[in-house]
Amino acid sequence: MIRKFRTDDLEQVMELWLVTNISAHDFIPAKYWQANYTLVKAMLPQADIWVYEERNELLGFIGLQADNIAGIFVANKAQGKGIGSQLLAKAKQERKQLSLAVYAKNERALNFYRCADFAVVNEQLDEATGQAEYQMEWKAR
Repeated sequence: MIRKFRTDDLEQVMELWLVTNISAHDFIPAKYWQANYTLVKAMLPQADIWVYEERNELLGFIGLQADNIAGIFVANKAQGKGIGSQLLAKAKQERKQLSLAVYAKNERALNFYRCADFAVVNEQLDEATGQAEYQMEWKAR
């Protein structure tokens, strides 16, 4: 079930954020994500967040800042079951256009967004990590 984020979700959301970032971005040292944990935890409640919950367990979430997807995070054990697609569909219901940045080396995420009708509009360097990333956009028809 998808529902709005509640403040008591914060610890589970942050654990999911850290574990999935480290797992999905094995080309970036884990210490980068660990060093940003406190900052993200402070900023997260300011975003528009929906969580996917099943039997009182948080299995995924999507964070939006205006029309920008800050990220979609799905627990490793729940990936490939349509949770990310459901969270993205929720965001598309809420917005007429969406944008995001995805690391070029994160082929799984890149393919996921391409299949969801996002198009690459720019390539840039993420100075914080030194990694190439794509800016992608989607617009409702």
